[in-house]
Amino acid sequence: MSWRRRRWRRWEWRLDDRFTLLADGDRLAPSRHRSLAAAAAWSYRLLDDRQQRVFRWISVFPGGFTLEAAEAVAGEGAGPVVLHLVDCSLLVPPQAGPDDRSRYVMLETLRAYGAGLLAEAGEQPAAAAALAGYALEVAEEAAAGLQSGAGEVAAARWLDAEDATMRQVLAWALDHDPAAGLRLAVALARWWLLRGRAEGGYPLLREAAGNAVPGSEGWCAAQYWLGRMAIYSADLAGALAHFTALHEVAGERPPSRLLADCLACRSLTLMDLGRLAEAAVDVRRSLALARELGYLAGEALALALLGGIALCADDRDGAVRLIRQARQIPADIFGMAARNRSHFLTTMLTEIGDLAAAERVCAAELARCRDAGDLWNLVRLLNRMTILDLRTGRLEDAAAHLRESLQTAARTGSRIEVLNGLDCCGDLCAVAGRCAEALTVWAALAAFMRYQQEIMNVPLDVRRKQQRLGEARQALGPGRAQAAEERGAAMSLDIAVEYALMLAAPGPRQLQAPPGHGELSARERELVTLVAQGRTDAQIAAQLSISVRTVRSHLDRIRDKTGCRRRADLTCLALSEGLI
Repeated sequence: MSWRRRRWRRWEWRLDDRFTLLADGDRLAPSRHRSLAAAAAWSYRLLDDRQQRVFRWISVFPGGFTLEAAEAVAGEGAGPVVLHLVDCSLLVPPQAGPDDRSRYVMLETLRAYGAGLLAEAGEQPAAAAALAGYALEVAEEAAAGLQSGAGEVAAARWLDAEDATMRQVLAWALDHDPAAGLRLAVALARWWLLRGRAEGGYPLLREAAGNAVPGSEGWCAAQYWLGRMAIYSADLAGALAHFTALHEVAGERPPSRLLADCLACRSLTLMDLGRLAEAAVDVRRSLALARELGYLAGEALALALLGGIALCADDRDGAVRLIRQARQIPADIFGMAARNRSHFLTTMLTEIGDLAAAERVCAAELARCRDAGDLWNLVRLLNRMTILDLRTGRLEDAAAHLRESLQTAARTGSRIEVLNGLDCCGDLCAVAGRCAEALTVWAALAAFMRYQQEIMNVPLDVRRKQQRLGEARQALGPGRAQAAEERGAAMSLDIAVEYALMLAAPGPRQLQAPPGHGELSARERELVTLVAQGRTDAQIAAQLSISVRTVRSHLDRIRDKTGCRRRADLTCLALSEGLI
């Protein structure tokens, strides 16, 4: 049984337990529970048959719902009944949701009571199917809105408000209606990327695609979005596999925007793997398809990617020409497509040395990312702005942009941008003359990249990285350089992120023990190291053969000595003292 099915079963069991409490009126239950059971049953009995049916059917909503949603699920005429149920205290009075629509909520215990009545009446399958139909209609309408200009923000907020319903329906559909599950997962994919939720959406979309007929329309769309999400997670081999599978099918069919996008993304993936000749073939075909279809967003992206390939091949004049062509594409490209183009344009303009133009493009698109809540492109553009800050000597601004980028990337699971952020942190330290810290961060990054085997091998980046590493090693000398790199190579990715955030923190960080509190003992330093490595109190106790109580006593003394109250602070202490 999959983790998703186990969660669904646990949810059903919790509802069953609550329903049993309400229905049986357990005499041993707290009096407030018995009172609630009696009040719910009494209020329900006062309803007429139509009102009782609406109450049962709207209990399938896991969160807030609108009057229109109630009508879609419980049938025409459900709206006035919902208002009556508010008067009967069987629904919470409406409140504005993230989309500013008035939404009604049924308390969870009453939902459990309604779910029990629904099952008793034999209506649960029909009600669940009706909710799935409503969710699918909303998701597909919102997905279309996400691709428009003026409608993008409203569409994203609509899905934000329907989040609980979408999650419940997707779990149900993957078990009971795989075709609807695939359509729903594909419709939600763009929103998952927009909101930085690709890490959680990927396994759901992959399961949905696994139930589809290979080569079908839904399967093709799923492969494209799975590839995009794999890039998000720094799984370039996985991304290439998805794009290649789609290309093998779509390449035999009439020209389409999906094929143009697939070829562009496949080209980008091949670029990051250092396979430039193959990348050039794909992106040229993508450009030809986009022009044939009149697909402006696809044309702009393909031109920007061609510019990147030209730069990697040391063809600066060709890169400048291609970038100018990309910027001349009409400005009526909007939404995520516009922000994608701006990211690549910023990168290329920076590389050819037009820093003023790069900063204008990047700053304008950063503002649009914040307005749209586009966390995927926000993180990417923050990394680009960090580089621009470093190129123009604005170290404090670079540190601020880097902190926001790393924190957002870590929170949303965007591993590819975590790696880019670590690279930027190395640059920040190198520019600031902190060569040891730069080598430590870069060594941590290199260790993870070796673990991933094939990742980010763009020739342009490789040449620049070798130059920066050589300069830092020369400045430190062999012994100190080796020590710094060994320290970084021993870090986990999470520890490396904590270290980078510490290095980018504003002002000096006082992480040593405060005066008068004494130095940490050898055992205390050992405990700080284990905390920094992510061990729990129980794991530390087992490793050191002491009790959990003793571990906590030691940690309390360490906190008193150092003033580090949180485990994250102890991690920073370990990093600053060179314990890990």
